[in-house]
Amino acid sequence: MKFPIGSLFSSRMAGASLLLASLVAGCGGGGGGGGGLGPILGPPLLGVPPTVTSTSPTAKEPPVTGVATSSSVQATFSKPIAAGSLSPASFTLSCGPGPLVDAAVTYDAVAVTATLKPSAALPPGALCIATVTTSVLDTTGLALASNFNWRFRTAALPDATRPTVILTLPPAASTGVATNSRITATFSEAMNATTLSSASFAVSSGNPATAVSGTVTYAASSRTAIFTPAAPGLPVNTSFTATVTTAATDTSGNALAGNTAVAPNAGNHVWTFTTGSTADAIPPTVLGVNPIAGAAGVCRSKSINATFSESMDPTSIDTTTFRVTDAGVAVPGTVSYDAVSRIASFVPNAAAGFAANAALSVTVASGTTGVRDLAGNPLAVDIVWSFSTGAQACAPLVDLQSMASFGAFGGGAGVTNQGVNTVVGGNLGTTAACTLMTGLHDPFDVYTETPLNIGRVDGTVYCAPHAPGTAAKFDFATRALADARASYNQLAALPAGSDPGAGQLGGLVLPPAVYTAAGGTFSITTGDLTLDAQGDANATWVFQTSASMTIGSPGIARRVFLINGAKAANVFWQVGSAGRIEDGSTMVGTIIAPAGVTISTAGQTVQTTLTGRAVGLTASVTMVNTTIVAP
Repeated sequence: MKFPIGSLFSSRMAGASLLLASLVAGCGGGGGGGGGLGPILGPPLLGVPPTVTSTSPTAKEPPVTGVATSSSVQATFSKPIAAGSLSPASFTLSCGPGPLVDAAVTYDAVAVTATLKPSAALPPGALCIATVTTSVLDTTGLALASNFNWRFRTAALPDATRPTVILTLPPAASTGVATNSRITATFSEAMNATTLSSASFAVSSGNPATAVSGTVTYAASSRTAIFTPAAPGLPVNTSFTATVTTAATDTSGNALAGNTAVAPNAGNHVWTFTTGSTADAIPPTVLGVNPIAGAAGVCRSKSINATFSESMDPTSIDTTTFRVTDAGVAVPGTVSYDAVSRIASFVPNAAAGFAANAALSVTVASGTTGVRDLAGNPLAVDIVWSFSTGAQACAPLVDLQSMASFGAFGGGAGVTNQGVNTVVGGNLGTTAACTLMTGLHDPFDVYTETPLNIGRVDGTVYCAPHAPGTAAKFDFATRALADARASYNQLAALPAGSDPGAGQLGGLVLPPAVYTAAGGTFSITTGDLTLDAQGDANATWVFQTSASMTIGSPGIARRVFLINGAKAANVFWQVGSAGRIEDGSTMVGTIIAPAGVTISTAGQTVQTTLTGRAVGLTASVTMVNTTIVAP
């Protein structure tokens, strides 16, 4: 059964979701349909060539940067592949002039994923090109229709950052969990699929603990491990403990930093939950789509997004269940699912995006071969909508290049920390001498710490010689600063936008756009700021000021909230002079300010948080009991 989405959605998504729910109920779709807990295999896609549906590192333009030199490269396919067709000749990697990277290629039939593991570290700072050729065949002998290639740039030094668990389902300490639930853990970065199994992801109950029988799969497109209990599911009214151990590693081989150890040390991640007395038989729904049905003149490289009413099985969301067609012909693309926001996204493979002035149709499939929730309930009806493109390209996302790996950067003036609770999740840098990095340590060296000034850097501190600075660290810091200046100039050159609060952003709810301070300054002091992506996984905000930016005021902390799929990585503050985050405030986005960034006030013990980056192009960054998480 199909419902055109135009009859289900309007520009007001809240009303639309209620209408959709009533239509689904009216169609008698409340049952589990072809439920069950096994992976969706469906009938063989006879005559349909295989495609690459997701990659690690992610295929995007501009290419991903800061990829660890110790990383493996992975490609996930739309259907089972003949393992014998995968080899270093059909899945290749080049990182500059010269021969291809020497590597071994393996295939995981359960995850439908090929992994290329280099025999040695990749060259630092290199632009690499991965290629899956038409020599790759599915199990019926059909080849890829064309070579699939993508680019990424390696980091300057090997990745030493441990992965963490950012989302668990069921949530920790939850009760009344459906007995047919799957248990999932979503990670902060791409994981090595071969390290995720029933040996590294286990569920148990009772004392002494009795292991729950089940299988573990890994969905690379959402960085999520899934534990599926064996039939008939979980016992009723029972307490369980889920554990992901340090045997789980990222693609660079770094073991998990779970909640049982103090970061950056390795440790298991453990949580508990309790089942209720019933199974979940309620099908998921689609709450909203972007672009909306009937949208015209959509820019060509726009991602297509669908937001679900509940957490979905990421292995059920791919190019066969979330598809886009142009005049009835499937558009090649990559599908991903964000477990945190519950948004599925389709991105066209072509560098230019969708065809210009094209009428496109989108389908999110239902039934036993369609998308389903974590309890195995499929979407009750196909969701179908259409939109048309214009001739224009989408405004590009700002590519920070090598600066993307940094949490803070103090231009040529250094970074100073005060207090004992500062944590920087990412690299830290300056082009100045290491003596200007104070109150800090990374896993390798200490930078002028005292008993009252101790700040942990989970990445690497980059600064100029003498020791612990090195020529290689200084070179990378110099390149990162140049990339930051280029990003700053790109942000400043964007056409000016509106100033809806006359310089005051407190209390506003803002859609993605460029916002320009008419009076030269932006403040978030009269209330909190909310950024609403409206279901667009690529939504971007740019805030331009010719002078300063401030969040919070002395004694009054303010926050920036992200809703409906908004991402901290897509929020940018181009500040004309200096930026300031007051004590205890929670800030979001990359702040680039020539005159530096000040976070909190000396002597404050309250924790101040920045999910983003603090970059001073010329002046320093100062922090007092600060948590920085580089998105």
